[in-house]
Amino acid sequence: MLKRIFIFSLVLLVSSVKGFSFDRKGNDPQVVNIPYGAESEVVYNLSSGTYEVFANKKKIIADAYAIVKNKEQSISSKDYELIKYSETAVKDKFGVGKKYTIILTKSGLPQMEQVFYVYPGHDYFFTEVSLKGSNVKSNYMAPLISNSASIQAKGDNRTLFVPFDNDTFIRYNAKSMGAAVVENTSAEVGAVYENHSRKGLIVGSVEHLIWKTGVLTKGVGDDLSELRIWGGYTDEKVTRDKTIHGSISGSVVKSPKVFVGYFADWRIGLEAYGKANRIAEPPFVFNWTKPVPFGWNSWGVIQEKLTYEKAVKNVDFFANELPKFRNDETAYIDLDSFWDNFTGGMRGDYSKLKEFADYCKQKGLQPGVYWAPFTDWGFKSGGDREAEGSKYKFSEMWTKVGGNYHDFDGARALDPTHPGTKKRVDYIIDKLKACGFKMIKIDFLGHAAAESDVFYDKSVTTGMQAYKAGMEYLIDRMDGQMLVYAAISPNLATGRYAHIKRIACDAWKTIKDTEYTLNSVNYGWWQTYVYNFVDADHIVFADEKEGVNRARLTSGLISGTLILGDDFSSAGVWNETAKKLLQNEDLLAIPRSGVAFMPVNGNTGEQSNELFVRKIGNSLYLAILNFDGKKKVFTVPLDRLGSKKSSYKAKELFSGKGFAINKTLKYELNGADATIIKIELQ
Repeated sequence: MLKRIFIFSLVLLVSSVKGFSFDRKGNDPQVVNIPYGAESEVVYNLSSGTYEVFANKKKIIADAYAIVKNKEQSISSKDYELIKYSETAVKDKFGVGKKYTIILTKSGLPQMEQVFYVYPGHDYFFTEVSLKGSNVKSNYMAPLISNSASIQAKGDNRTLFVPFDNDTFIRYNAKSMGAAVVENTSAEVGAVYENHSRKGLIVGSVEHLIWKTGVLTKGVGDDLSELRIWGGYTDEKVTRDKTIHGSISGSVVKSPKVFVGYFADWRIGLEAYGKANRIAEPPFVFNWTKPVPFGWNSWGVIQEKLTYEKAVKNVDFFANELPKFRNDETAYIDLDSFWDNFTGGMRGDYSKLKEFADYCKQKGLQPGVYWAPFTDWGFKSGGDREAEGSKYKFSEMWTKVGGNYHDFDGARALDPTHPGTKKRVDYIIDKLKACGFKMIKIDFLGHAAAESDVFYDKSVTTGMQAYKAGMEYLIDRMDGQMLVYAAISPNLATGRYAHIKRIACDAWKTIKDTEYTLNSVNYGWWQTYVYNFVDADHIVFADEKEGVNRARLTSGLISGTLILGDDFSSAGVWNETAKKLLQNEDLLAIPRSGVAFMPVNGNTGEQSNELFVRKIGNSLYLAILNFDGKKKVFTVPLDRLGSKKSSYKAKELFSGKGFAINKTLKYELNGADATIIKIELQ
């Protein structure tokens, strides 16, 4: 038997395009060896329709199979009788690799294909499943299901919940897999890892144009009794949907392409996953090649009290009092919601808004603006109102769900495919372009991704298809004239459409706000590779104590961009705080790198850990935050930071004081405070 398998494997190596057929009625099982990474492989059993995943010669996933639904019928790869196999070369944006296609047939069932993509040098592979036949229809496609998986590392084991979006102050959660069985369903991507050794398994979708994807893990310690990833996931508390996932129909229906990888460091694995997303679904928006944007947004403090006079005074403050708060010799001054106070309504006179934009440019700054394109905030006033830009009524444009509507965050969702929605986009975006705005913050985008009973465009049958249609139309209308900043929005699907993505949602000034923001950085920092930049939302100082303000600023410095939020048009201590903190070149050098810091630890559940690290140039930066009210001594072994030497020169950046580190960093920090330490590697 071993000799027969060896000869079969040898045949695979010497032929460029290969094929093999196996009838399960026979008694002689055969396997397909699919190598990837370093000493890793997928082993597909043609006699059972199942496969196993080995990483570094250790079995990570056993007896995996696919399940799909065709209408109401559930079909497994284990149900088929005749299994054919082919191997072809592929060359795409991931490199030169191989595509392995397993073709499964049985009388009375549509043809199933399981596909595996592997590339030399990558410690991960991709897999997907499809159905082919007459009038196939599915809203559930799972390319990987297993009832036996292990990360081969016992200790402080965790399974990570990743939210679908950044709404409702939702938190990431690194759930402990201790003495009891833990079940966890995560959106788009899941991670199971051991915190001390950092070994971990990453499984997630890299395609988001059709499906919402769920990742379910169930187990205790380093063993999983269930691992499942599928397209067709909805959950009102996570994806915000109030109905089931839409179905895809046709002669061929395919699942999302799934990333599967086992890594020595789960953090490196999630960064690889983030990078893979940007390769699999390149930006639809133009690529941002200018330096990292710095700026200010009016929602932090001013909110609905926005006036032309307040806006201009804030421009003057940045022009006259914060001359060093710049990147690429400029900063963005962004008017959030209620800019229509300037115009007398969305259909009003935009001349004052243009005057503001011109004033920003005269001062060497760039004007920004805000809009939520797929929401109706006035729906309680009735649906007979005409939408801007057309004669369509809002009631015609509302997303229909179960005979009702999709109401969320106090707004009603608009069907992104409806011509009235598109005409409204034309009207507002054209007005803002004519005013000369160079940045736009787009918000409440998740409303466009809602599953619906039916869309105006009948070719669109899922929420993610609707999201794609709406976002592509919006970005096309902007015509490359504005930096695009996405606020509340799907975490991964928005990667094609925005340059900047808010990592959390509406954090303000307190140490609790900072901790909330950094929970999202702690477990979602890897989105820095899905977008050009992620940011920590508006940084507000207000009248908080110095330590709290250092912590709030640190949350911005280590996220990737820096957007401020105080009202600098009014006198207050926040003005002096800004002038003190925001002209420190050592600090401003950090966000100019544009890359979010990664966490040192991942064992804090729904909270943030207190240590973040990133190598920039020849320096290692360590951010330490104390969220507690009491003074604390932090002890950090240098090897935990990936450092190989035993001694270094270091500098505390807020004070500018230098000191030496030998093997272990010990640092005492007051309660509700933060520090950033720059460690010279050379």
